[in-house]
Amino acid sequence: MEHELREYDDAGTLARSAAAFVAVRARQAVATKGNFTFAVSGGRTPWTMFAELSSCHMPWAHTVIYQVDERVAPDGDPDRNLTSLMAAIANAQTPPLVMAMPVNADDLDTSAREYGAMLPARLDMVHLGLGPDGHTASLIPGDPVLDVTDRPIALTQPYQGRRRLTMTYPTLARADQILWLVTGEDKQGPLKLLLEGDTSIPAGRVEATRSLIMADQEAL
Repeated sequence: MEHELREYDDAGTLARSAAAFVAVRARQAVATKGNFTFAVSGGRTPWTMFAELSSCHMPWAHTVIYQVDERVAPDGDPDRNLTSLMAAIANAQTPPLVMAMPVNADDLDTSAREYGAMLPARLDMVHLGLGPDGHTASLIPGDPVLDVTDRPIALTQPYQGRRRLTMTYPTLARADQILWLVTGEDKQGPLKLLLEGDTSIPAGRVEATRSLIMADQEAL
C-alpha cells in the first residue's frame, strides 16, 4: 500500500492538522450519505486531536465512533481507551454515538463476534497509531491474531499485562481512509519500515483504499 506522508514540526501542530483533516472528511461524508463512521485507536496523540476537534466544525450529531481495539479492563480504568475517548469528547455540544467494545463480558469470543456484526460494511476513516515494536491497533508481533482472516474482531494473547479485542486486517481493509498519527523519537525505526512497505512489522501488513501518515519531526 502506498502512503502519503505529511510532516509536522511538533505533536501539537500535528494534532491540529489531523483535527482539521478529520472534520473536513466528516462533513463530506455527512453531506454525501448522512453520517460519518470513524474508528479510533488509543495513544496520546489521538486524544489531543479530539480536543482540537472541539474548535472545528465537526458534525458530531451525525458521527458514529467505533473502537479499533480495547484492553480487557474494568469500566473507567485508565488502561481503557474508552476512558480517554469519553473524556476527549466530553465537551462536544452534541455527543457522537460511541460503539464501545464489550470487553467486560464473560465470553470475550462471543463479544468479539457480536461487535464485528455491528460494524458497517465500510468505514469512512480509521485512525491508527504505530508502536515502537511496529504494532498497530492490537496487532502485536508474534500474536496469533495476525493470522486471523475469518473474523472482523479477534481476541489477543496478553500484551503488556492485558488481553485485547482488536480489529483484524480484513476489517482495516474496509476503511476508505487510514489516518496514521505518529509522534516521538521511538517511532523512527518502525515508521521507516512502514514507509518502505516492510511486512515484517504488523503495521506494514495493513491495506486500505487510502493511507495518510502524519508524523512529527521526532518520529522522522
